[in-house]
Amino acid sequence: MEVERVQAIATQSKCMDTIPSEFIRSENEQPVFTTQHGVVLEVPVIDLNQPDQQNLVRLVSDASREWGIFQLVNHGIPNEVISKLQRVGKEFFELPQEEREAYAKPQGYQGVEGYGTKLQKEVEGKKGWVDHLFHKIWPPSSIDYHFWPKNPPSYREANEEYANRLQKVADKLLECLSLGLGLEGGEIKAAIGGDDLIYLMKINYYPPCPRPDLALGVVAHTDMSAITILVPNEVQGLQVFNNNHWYDVKYIPNALVIHIGDQIEILSNGKYKSVLHRTTVNKELTRMSWPVFLEPPSELENGPIPKLINEENPPKYKTKKYKEYVYCKLNKLPQ
Repeated sequence: MEVERVQAIATQSKCMDTIPSEFIRSENEQPVFTTQHGVVLEVPVIDLNQPDQQNLVRLVSDASREWGIFQLVNHGIPNEVISKLQRVGKEFFELPQEEREAYAKPQGYQGVEGYGTKLQKEVEGKKGWVDHLFHKIWPPSSIDYHFWPKNPPSYREANEEYANRLQKVADKLLECLSLGLGLEGGEIKAAIGGDDLIYLMKINYYPPCPRPDLALGVVAHTDMSAITILVPNEVQGLQVFNNNHWYDVKYIPNALVIHIGDQIEILSNGKYKSVLHRTTVNKELTRMSWPVFLEPPSELENGPIPKLINEENPPKYKTKKYKEYVYCKLNKLPQ
């Protein structure tokens, strides 16, 4: 059964003022009614290269407790590495559709890797205005190159270079998060899989939408991951829920957007907050983003770190295998 891609629907809808009804959100979700207009949210911006390590730990910890999201500058990944990653991703989505379909998720396939449109159970049959490509980029033992585009030819090199650079950033962040809870620097990384921690790349492609006031690219959600490290293009779209309103997050060129995910909230027993966010779309321009989800191996059990539990702080979350957590989340089942 052929899946209709949003990119194809967008091309057909270009000259219309309507979109198919399955993309029209309910009024309590529509951006036109729910966005705090005229205000851009300036989430914390953290310089990763600052000499005062204690201050860095405090800034990362505070942002993760109060916001669940922050932007990293001076992170050590050269601008050209990020530009290359973005260029090859954009080139993939500009290939003819039949070429992209070669990387589609096989029918009956239970994993998330591959080119696709639907990711989770759709509430009331409503769809997001987005197509995506998922594939693992680290560790090497987890990579399935069947899901990596062969076109453009530099796709693999650009992704490998980004993956190599990203690990240093991730290790530094996980160390800060650990120290911010009064733990040893390596404890959070060890708890989410250590060197077996999986880096899952996703490219989101949000084509122009005739009715951006009625549709969403990605519905409101928190990430299942431990942390997510995201590179957006310059088209505004990321929104965060704060003080009962949705706000646009300010775009900073070449900054990395960091989301605290569900697994870090669970490990910290709720001290760090998984951020509720969503994506809006644009009438004229294509928005793209490149989140990398840092995830525990599927069989790893995840729950509050024992050192953070005592009589005053009983566990707020169940301990369960990561694959069970993912299954419940994608199928909208209670955890």
